[in-house]
Amino acid sequence: MDDRERRWMQLMQAALAGDRPSYERLLREIAPAIRSVVERRLRQMGAPTAESEDVVQETLLAVHLKRHTWRPSDPLGPWLRTIARNKLIDHLRRRGRRVEVLVEDFAELLAAPEERPSTEADDVERHLALLPDKQRSVIRLIAVEGASVGETAERMNMTPALSAWRCTVPLPASRLG
Repeated sequence: MDDRERRWMQLMQAALAGDRPSYERLLREIAPAIRSVVERRLRQMGAPTAESEDVVQETLLAVHLKRHTWRPSDPLGPWLRTIARNKLIDHLRRRGRRVEVLVEDFAELLAAPEERPSTEADDVERHLALLPDKQRSVIRLIAVEGASVGETAERMNMTPALSAWRCTVPLPASRLG
């Protein structure tokens, strides 16, 4: 057990006995040590180290709330690391398993391939071409462009009922090819 560990244990024992200045000194001493551990783990996991302060604050709060669970016969360091590890895990779970990487770091690797027309778009256009002009226009506005029946009726200068009806008129079998 090193000097720092002995000092922390003495400060925690004094704090548990009600010595407020000892408790404040302990918190000031352990905060940078916790911050260092948390930042290192976040870096290893590919998470932004800017999030470390949240984890440090949550850890210090947990130390405050759970200080009565520390056994004076045990070293303080492992107890603190366990709390910090659990708070880091909680933080990562809340955050999700996403890792943030700047796109600029991979710009040359992510060059967009040449776009070619989508097969689905070609199919839609081929089928729309089989429809009479007004029906094609109504279906294009509603199904392709996402306009509402009311918007389509207004743009096509017809009633909403007529624009809805134009979407449902079956195509004669002879036009299906």
